[in-house]
Amino acid sequence: MQAPLIGITTFRSKKEGKAAEHSLSEMYVQAVTRAGGVPVLIPVELTQTEAAVLGVRLDGLLLSGGGDVLPERYGSQPHPKVGSVDTKRDELEISLVQMAARQGWPFLGICRGIQVVNVALGGTLYEDIATQCDNPLRHAYYPDWPRDHRAHAVKAQPDSRLVQIIGSQKFEVNSLHHQGLREVASDLRAVAWAPDGVVEAVELPGHPFGLAVQWHPECIPDSAESRALFAAFVRAAGSK
Repeated sequence: MQAPLIGITTFRSKKEGKAAEHSLSEMYVQAVTRAGGVPVLIPVELTQTEAAVLGVRLDGLLLSGGGDVLPERYGSQPHPKVGSVDTKRDELEISLVQMAARQGWPFLGICRGIQVVNVALGGTLYEDIATQCDNPLRHAYYPDWPRDHRAHAVKAQPDSRLVQIIGSQKFEVNSLHHQGLREVASDLRAVAWAPDGVVEAVELPGHPFGLAVQWHPECIPDSAESRALFAAFVRAAGSK
């Protein structure tokens, strides 16, 4: 059997006087290859027609981390803490999630990815956890701490796919975000939480593999939970 092709979303960066670049941490690539998949980087500027081809050609979709989703996308207002918005990326990734949900295309969302999944399916976000939640933990540990710093525990539902995959209800994760899920989309099921109640994982019930997490498992490759998560995702993509 051929190794499954895993599309990974990228972000655009631009330095003065130079053409924009499509960027992605190699940690995503390494996580996919380690799990037996073949990574394919997805540029931001794809049209809707071009994006539709991905659902036919690729076996799985990995939504990477990055900047904030435009608040207007989920019916909210501008907020001073919202930054690094790329409306083209929002448009592409929301379209890809909706296609993946509709067509049963295996997908895994990471950090920004869980937020995009929630918005794409009708949910909303906290624009800034620190200023909008009651008694929140610190969730934004980047860039002051190493990306593999285990910041807090996560507790997951015992009957969730997540627990079936990683084999544990409680585990430690890194935390590199300032936004989070406010209203979870009606089609999604929240299955894991931080100690302060912030949603840390959602699943799409009845889907072959629809899962998204708020932490960055690619940054903690020595974690058994991280390896199990990527292995399960790539395995599901191989069965598409």
